[in-house]
Amino acid sequence: MAPGCRTELISRIHEEALRLGFFKAGIAPARPLPDSERFTKWLRQGMYGEMSYLERQAPKRLDPKLVLDGARSILVLALNYYTTGSFSDSPLKGKISRYAWGDDYHAVAKARLESVLAFIKKLEPSARGLCYADTGPVMEKVWGALSAVGWMGKNTTLISRSHGSWFFIGVILLNIEFEYDSGERNFCGRCNRCIQACPAGAIIAPYVLDARFCISYLTQLRGPIPRPLRPLMGNRIFGCDECQEACPWNRFAVKTSEPEFHPRSGDFMPDLAPLVDMSMEEFSRRFKNSAIRQTTRDGFVRNVVVALGNSGCGAAVPALEKGLQDVSPLVRAHAAWALGRIADERVRRILESARAKETHPMVLEEIAFGGREK
Repeated sequence: MAPGCRTELISRIHEEALRLGFFKAGIAPARPLPDSERFTKWLRQGMYGEMSYLERQAPKRLDPKLVLDGARSILVLALNYYTTGSFSDSPLKGKISRYAWGDDYHAVAKARLESVLAFIKKLEPSARGLCYADTGPVMEKVWGALSAVGWMGKNTTLISRSHGSWFFIGVILLNIEFEYDSGERNFCGRCNRCIQACPAGAIIAPYVLDARFCISYLTQLRGPIPRPLRPLMGNRIFGCDECQEACPWNRFAVKTSEPEFHPRSGDFMPDLAPLVDMSMEEFSRRFKNSAIRQTTRDGFVRNVVVALGNSGCGAAVPALEKGLQDVSPLVRAHAAWALGRIADERVRRILESARAKETHPMVLEEIAFGGREK
């Protein structure tokens, strides 16, 4: 295809992306990852925590040609998910990250990406491509910064001058060569508000996030949450937005027109106590097509009992007593710890009663620790 035709193709791709709801599109060359040593050093230092897939996929993440044979370009698309709501200061209500208020972005963005790819193939029959929306071995944020969609913030999120950081990123690897964008200038300057706002100090240096301390990461762990980090979670039961809430660029955020990302019923600051005895069936039904499903029922209820413990409220005791009888030892263990956080005369009796019937060593250890807390 002649250069002029390529320009026309790019223009039509941008138009189609906008029609499908993406607010910005950029194109970067599919080449080995620039400054790859930063990523490999981060892996060597173990900052990925239990996300072992990052280490397994490292060669592909460093070179997109290993993901798509013959890759020439990376089309990066941004989809706005910003919505608003009236927040409550009640510690007995749970905080859910804004990106999970609506439908699962993986599915929503992936469907839009596939539509863009189909459009490209219609215009250019020889085109081959692969679409990813945070689901494959691709460094989306790096390519987004290189394609002028935004710049990498000090909290490692991608930031746009027009929309702040409340947007999802999708990429399409293509075997077509284009004229490429220049990377966006970094506008963070001397601002460190995101670093200062992080509840657990996970942003250990500008542009360096130690995932092991990130509250969002902790809420999605499959096993126990490290005990010293539990108090730092507050009432966050899925994800964490503190670094983004602190970012001054988010004053430019524009409310999304996508109905899929508007808050689902009950998913905006839900009451914590009724969530403790949620069954597997209820969890699956309530969070169908929601990103929250990825944390599993036991992981989610674990987060809920931790939040109730952090409330320090005697009103949380009955719900935590139910948690101490949960079928999952993971939930029971964290419920025992949570009870130990509450100064209430009922706690010692409840823990002692549970100790007499409990057999799981993890739960027994947390019961003993909870008892010592008092």
